This record gives sequence, structure tokens and C-alpha cells, in this order.
Amino acid sequence: MSYLPNILFAILLLAGIGFFVKNIRKLSRNIGLGKDIDRTDQSAERWANMGRIALGQSKMVKRPVAGLLHIIVYVGFVIINIEVLEIIIDGLFGTHRVFAFAGGFYDFLIGSFEILAFLVLVSVIIFWIRRMILKIPRFWNKEMTKWPKNDALYILYFEVVLMSLFLLMNASDYALQQMGAIHYADAGSFPISQFIAAWLPQNELTLFYIERGSWWLHITGILVFLNYLYYSKHLHILLAFPNTFYANLWPEGRFDNLASVTKEVKLMMDPDADPYAEPEGGDEAIEKFGASDVIDLNWVQLMNAYTCTECGRCTSVCPANQTGKELSPRAIMMKTRDRLEEVGTYIDEKGEADFRENGDGKSLLDTISAEEIWACTSCNACVTECPISIDPLSIIIDLRRNLVMENSAAPQELNLMMTNVENNGAPWQYNQMDRLNWKDE
Repeated sequence: MSYLPNILFAILLLAGIGFFVKNIRKLSRNIGLGKDIDRTDQSAERWANMGRIALGQSKMVKRPVAGLLHIIVYVGFVIINIEVLEIIIDGLFGTHRVFAFAGGFYDFLIGSFEILAFLVLVSVIIFWIRRMILKIPRFWNKEMTKWPKNDALYILYFEVVLMSLFLLMNASDYALQQMGAIHYADAGSFPISQFIAAWLPQNELTLFYIERGSWWLHITGILVFLNYLYYSKHLHILLAFPNTFYANLWPEGRFDNLASVTKEVKLMMDPDADPYAEPEGGDEAIEKFGASDVIDLNWVQLMNAYTCTECGRCTSVCPANQTGKELSPRAIMMKTRDRLEEVGTYIDEKGEADFRENGDGKSLLDTISAEEIWACTSCNACVTECPISIDPLSIIIDLRRNLVMENSAAPQELNLMMTNVENNGAPWQYNQMDRLNWKDE
């Protein structure tokens, strides 16, 4: 017996998993560049959120058609990949359908996998029709060009190929079982692939090559898909769970107080404080107001950026976007992720210390325009609509804070309002002595 196929499979498996682990470590490093934030409170509610939203898909079904199709693909992806465990064992030890000893339960599993694979194929085709023929508007915003558009299609094609290979592998296996071929014991139930088998060549050697070829291509495709996730919007397959767990549980509309501002106010109110004293810790202790680059955001916001599915639900309900403004919440998340990847590449070459000390001459504010930032109405529609609890608004608010408090770059209308509040105690241009004159009119 030749062990060459088993050795080749082991090398393929180790290479695929090794590259995946390398990318996951890089992902963790990039997310860790963000500021620390405590999201460990209310643990029971957080676990419930993760179970309901990430596992239960509760927000997906608010749009029933897309929600149902997504659930089919999601369930199919999770359950069919149970079979990957059997493929790995067979590949390493040279067995064939090693779990077949389970008898009737095994038949039930294989039959279920086939029905799910067929439903996934149908769902993916419908997704493609919605995107490419019906051209649903949210899939065709101006940010959805080049890689974002192609990435969405690549995933659909990947799913079609993987499911087709799975069914072809089973069909040829079934045909070989019917012929009584050596090594192909009668095992499994094939409610879908038995019909495919009727169209295959009825030659044992040809069927053997089809079955083995499909088997190798299927497991190779799974490993390629696994490593493609890092570069794709489908990273949410992994990150949706921690993202929903660590989501902001505050009531929508409540903003946090900047610790740096609170410190400044307390300093101003302390009669014994020396406003000219050097801060403890030197220049490093001086906190920036808001965020101008990705390392000024917190790690949950950076994880949000990597988790974004680019589905466009946030942009489709954004009132600013609906009225033709530049703002697209989806684009905010995509630009944040792209900038974080750019920073990560710089750190790979020159190290994190070099970046924090010298930077790369760019910032997130170079990518996200002031027009986008100030178009936001802070209505929280994007946060409410996101199926996996991403918060574009928090990033917009932090960028605004930086523009106002670090660069004095607020729009003229806002500067006028703040001047009036400072001078008149109200947003309007009336002296405080005249504020009640309206009652005499």
C-alpha cells in the first residue's frame, strides 16, 4: 500500500492550517492596535446577544427573502462541514467513509448533507440573480466597485464549486458502490447525487478518477476558502460571534464622555491645579481628543471594521445617503478596514514602535472626508439595521471630535452655534437679556 497520498494530504492540511493561523495572528495583532475598552459587563446579556443575533440570525430575517436564503447557506456551511472531519481522517489514514459504522445515523447524516448542499446551491444562484440581474441598489453603491464587487461574486462561485464537488464526489461514490467496487462499501444515503450518478460514465476506473478527483478538489477548495476569508468580507463567518458579544449595550443615542475632556474639566475646576504643569508620564500622557487614525479608535471599533459584511443594509436606511449626501456607513467601515490593513502592512515592514513614533504620513481622515463625517445625522439607523451589531456611528463621532477639538475644523454653522452658546447661553444670536422677548410679541 502506498502512503504517498496520505503524506501529500498531511502536507496540504498543515500548509492550509498553518497559513490560516498566520493570518489569524496578524488579524489579532491589527485589532489589538486599538485602544483598550472594557466590554465585559452584563455578561448574561452579551451571551444572549451572541446566541440570538450571531447564531440565531434574528436580525437577518427582518428582510425575509435575504434572511431565509442566508440561513440556508449558513446552516449548510456549518452542518456540511461536519463531513470535513471524516475527510481529514480518511485523508490521513487512508480509510474511506470512516464513520460508516454508525449505520442508519450515518445514512441520515449524508442524506441531510446532500439536501442542504442542494438548497445551498439554489440559494447561491438566487443571491447571484439578485445581485447581477435584479441589481438590487444597495449592492451597487459607488463603493461597491472593483474588489468589493468581485469579492462578493467570488464567494458565490466558491460556494457553487464546493457544493457541486461534494455532490459529484457522492454521485461517483454511489455509482461505485452499486458496482461493488473494492474499497467502496455500501454506506450513506444519496437522495440528490443518485440522480447525478445516472449521468456519469458507467466505467469503474473512470468513476474512480472522478470520485478521487472530486474528493481532492473538495478538500483543497475548503482549505483555500478558509485562507481566503482573511482577505474577504466573509471574515464575518468567524468574527460575527465576538462582534455581537462585545457590542455596545448602551441605549441607542447615548454617547460616552471622553476621558481626556473629563480630565480637562476637572483640572479647570480644581483651584489648586497648576494648568502649566507637565502631565505625569510626559508627552505620552497627553491624550488625543477623538480619533484621526485607526490606532486612535478602540479595538472593538477595529473588530467592527473587519467584521463588516458589506451587505449595505446600513447605507440603504441612512437618511443622509438617501438624500444624495456623500455619506455611506458601509463605506466608513470599508475605509477603516482598508486603512487598518495599510497600517498593518507598514508594521510588518518597520515595526509597531516605528509606526507609533513616526507614522506613515497618512491618516484615516485622509480617506474619510469631512463631507462624509458631517453629513451624518446621528440617528442610529445604521446601527439598528446592521445584522451583526456593527457601529459605524461611533467611528464618525470620534472623527468629528478630533476635527472639532484638535483641528477647530467644524462647519461654519456649528461654530456659530457653539459661539452663541458660549456668549449667550443658547444656540441663537440673542442676548441673554432678550431671550424671553418672544412672549411679548
